[in-house]
Amino acid sequence: MLSNDIITSCANRLNQAEKERVQIRQISLDYPDITIDDAYAIQREWVQMKLNEGRTIIGHKIGLTSRAMQMSSQIDEPDYGTLLDDMLYYDGCEIETDKFIVPRIEVELAFVLKKPLKGPNCTIFDVYNATDYVIPALELIDARSQSIDPESKRPRKVFDTIADNAANAAIILGGRPIKVGEIDLRWVSAIMQRNGIIEETGVAAGVLNHPANGVAWLANKLAPFDVELEPGQIILGGSFTRPIAARKGDTFNVDYGPLGSVSCHFA
Repeated sequence: MLSNDIITSCANRLNQAEKERVQIRQISLDYPDITIDDAYAIQREWVQMKLNEGRTIIGHKIGLTSRAMQMSSQIDEPDYGTLLDDMLYYDGCEIETDKFIVPRIEVELAFVLKKPLKGPNCTIFDVYNATDYVIPALELIDARSQSIDPESKRPRKVFDTIADNAANAAIILGGRPIKVGEIDLRWVSAIMQRNGIIEETGVAAGVLNHPANGVAWLANKLAPFDVELEPGQIILGGSFTRPIAARKGDTFNVDYGPLGSVSCHFA
């Protein structure tokens, strides 16, 4: 385990990287013995710094939910991060591109809770029972640490992504909210267009076979820290497309069919 001083130092570096829009060297290069637990400890310390600055928690995100992403990151389970109040946008919004370093957009479903959800032994049925509604969502991901080390050319490791709040930067909600029993969530599909060109398509079953499985996984993963998912919180279930770069001037429109669409413009 990394020392508390190192964990605080790494969190400070990530916090400054976000504020200054300048990526830091991969933490896993500086500390090759870093563990997954260390990475989450850095993430928690960074989130606490943001809370100390006046921000509030509005939910959580789940990442690395697809088999392909897990294999590329050399892990066998998803990761998670924290959603904060200043990350929330809505359909049709204009986003200031310069607030981010290398913004990219992913396609997801968001679960909004009406009841608390806490592990261990949380199941998909508990998720259904605790969910108020599901709504289309886009996640804006960013990288506060270098994706490729300029010297060694080594890609960043999962430890770096986890410490970096699982790459979360913003979420955009829109479309039509639905009750979980209205449709088979596994078959929710989406078509992502950037500037009128279809860049990605996907089906929600790509998220752990069912997007609600990710929410159950998260509740169980947070249980050892005595953290529960709270009523009113937004839980991003995980992306079912690859991320697409968002450049200044880009307009995204994601069509979820019967669930409506979500759009945003990068100014």
